[in-house]
Amino acid sequence: MRRKSISLVVVLALLAFVSTANACSAGAIADEAGDLAVGAKLENFTLPDLSGVQQSFDKLKGKNGAVLVWVSAQCPVVKAYNQRINQVADELKAKGINLIGINSNATESLDWVVSSAKEVGYKFPVLIDKGNVLADKLGASVTPEFYYFDQENVLLYHGALDNDRSGKNVTINYLRDAFDSALSKKPIKTSKTNAFGCSIKRA
Repeated sequence: MRRKSISLVVVLALLAFVSTANACSAGAIADEAGDLAVGAKLENFTLPDLSGVQQSFDKLKGKNGAVLVWVSAQCPVVKAYNQRINQVADELKAKGINLIGINSNATESLDWVVSSAKEVGYKFPVLIDKGNVLADKLGASVTPEFYYFDQENVLLYHGALDNDRSGKNVTINYLRDAFDSALSKKPIKTSKTNAFGCSIKRA
């Protein structure tokens, strides 16, 4: 009986280890639950940009709202998306919506994040979420992960940019569909999807 009990403990420990490892891999998927529900309002927040200057969400957002995107200097999924993220930043800005990058990774130094942003040529500000406070508040789990807010800071869409991480077979542009519908005063067909990418490396 004792031997069986020990075996059961070992099996459960192995399962817990595998589960944890999967959550930290580049194929992680955001928790569907999240902490900020679609339809909820985000309170204004302030975080430092890459120059150390404190920036507020209300100041950075556009006249028609803002999109927060969680980025990373090391995540291969973010690297595959960077060109598309810059492209959607231009599309959003033309519609009065500003894109704001958030880096919550405790494993990435400021110098690393700055050099990566310059190398990529981000067309939007990137803020440093030290201690992953904002990520925890919103329930952000992976990079890249998108949150679209209207001019009243109400969350209208949360999830992935599109349905293909490679960018070669995109058939649904979730974020674009969401802001196009919202700006046209039409219901957003899909307001929540599972974001996929690398897990945020929390402090």
